Amino acid sequence: MHLDGAARILEMHGLDKSALENSTDLPYGIAEREAWLRSGGEPTQLAQNCSGKHASMAATCVINGWPVQGYLHPEHPLQVLVKDTITELTGEDVLAVSTDGCGTPLFAHSLHGMARAYGRMAAADSTEAEGQVAHAMRAFPEMVAGEGRDVTAIMRTVPGLLAKDGFEGLQLIGLRIGTGIAIKISDGADRARMPVTVRVLEELGLDGGQLATLASPPVLGGGHPVGVLRAANFLASN
Repeated sequence: MHLDGAARILEMHGLDKSALENSTDLPYGIAEREAWLRSGGEPTQLAQNCSGKHASMAATCVINGWPVQGYLHPEHPLQVLVKDTITELTGEDVLAVSTDGCGTPLFAHSLHGMARAYGRMAAADSTEAEGQVAHAMRAFPEMVAGEGRDVTAIMRTVPGLLAKDGFEGLQLIGLRIGTGIAIKISDGADRARMPVTVRVLEELGLDGGQLATLASPPVLGGGHPVGVLRAANFLASN
């Protein structure tokens, strides 16, 4: 589904996979990766898990009459637009510029700024650009992450919620009322991300019963459950 979506975005704008400038990789999902390898597949740019983002960036260049080649350079008009948009939504200047594993420039912001951005997106009217992005995420949560991914599951569980995870233990949440949440697990590990996220949402009054299935991913030993993960009561007053 993701491969078809990325390829369709390119085709709609007269492009093909040669326009992509991201890194090559195998499909992200374990089952999908194994099926890909069994069929003789190799690492490609289209199979890499950021190909949809890159297809959209290349398409944006076509729409605006910008050169597609070099769209990842920080000074390319596309990346200037990305930086300006993120600056507007976070309400703060870029703290630093780095590079993602897929090759895309990364514009660093504080957790407060990222939470502010997701709160604004979640509360935006559908006539606004950020509201249209939020509407698309809500309508197609499987395109935000994928089947079997906790981000897709939590968006399906909580009506109106926006969610996107990131590497190094990052989780962003936006609620329709305009509340934004940004969580960073300091050691960069991923397994504490969802237990902590669910604990915060429960504290905000969201249905703990529905969220409980996401709060404690199984801890396996020898392929069998041997424990659970629980968030500490980190929100309690001392």
